[in-house]
Amino acid sequence: MEQNNYEGALQHSIESGFNATSTTSDVIKGIDLTGKIAIVTGGNTGIGLETVKTLAAAGATVIVPARDIEKAKRNLSAVRNVELETMDLMSPDSINAFAEKFLASNRPLHLLVNNAGIMWVPLRKDSRGIESQLATNYLAQFQLTARLWPALKKAEGARVINVSSQGHQFAAFNFDDPNFLHREYETLQAYGQSKTASNLFTLELDTLARSFDVRAYSLHPGSIAGTELGREASLELFQKMGFCDADGKLLPEVAASLKTIPQGAATTVWCATSPLLNNIGGVYCEDADVAELASDTSNSNGVKRYALDEANAKRLWKLSEEMTGIIFNII
Repeated sequence: MEQNNYEGALQHSIESGFNATSTTSDVIKGIDLTGKIAIVTGGNTGIGLETVKTLAAAGATVIVPARDIEKAKRNLSAVRNVELETMDLMSPDSINAFAEKFLASNRPLHLLVNNAGIMWVPLRKDSRGIESQLATNYLAQFQLTARLWPALKKAEGARVINVSSQGHQFAAFNFDDPNFLHREYETLQAYGQSKTASNLFTLELDTLARSFDVRAYSLHPGSIAGTELGREASLELFQKMGFCDADGKLLPEVAASLKTIPQGAATTVWCATSPLLNNIGGVYCEDADVAELASDTSNSNGVKRYALDEANAKRLWKLSEEMTGIIFNII
């Protein structure tokens, strides 16, 4: 019987041969995706755009759902094998409409890359009263994956890639108050719990779906220069995190640690395509390899044990069904 990754049982390097400097070109080398169908959320900017370019160049047909279609058209105009559709991750109805349209095409879905995310935002809530980072970074992943399940199963060999973050180390999932109704809002706590949720979802999804030849992976892309993730962050917040000096200049040691966008998207592409992962799933990856378990110190590499806890994963699945109103039966 294949081992699952509860409590991090599989969290150790598989000696992929790649590292933090590896790029999308490195990890896709020799891989042919002709005939494969992929969906990449957030695929019109940053590492999502790089992911789309790489998968499409390898032969895949890539569907990019976007809130701003005109921006997506501009950014993807030179990329072949791409289809654009409308979807807003803060709108459950929009997610449903996108999924229904894709299912109506009667195509299988080989790769679902849940890449889109937000960070460093003030307290906002969606129409259901759900905090925006939880809604966008996690519950949208859960809903979209659930709605697209028939197409994933139809592929007879699919992968779901959930872009998480080392930021999951900011916070475990708060089951008592996920929407900050009874505690002061702290944007990094909200971000952290949303990414912890993504890891727990990946863990349980892989356990339930692998009998249908659908595997799931979460990952930390790295700290990356040139993305739009920090567009709402204040200078004060960057200074508080030790990224900038008193004049707002990026510290040299921080700048030296940043990845390029092709390096940042490499782990996503590796998780989506590497044959080394054919018989392993439910793992958290970084630097194009399976990550180690994190130490108890803050901001260490790897994944925290609380983000791979079996009881938390099962509890979150049920809570996610309650919060979205979607019963995700994997049958």
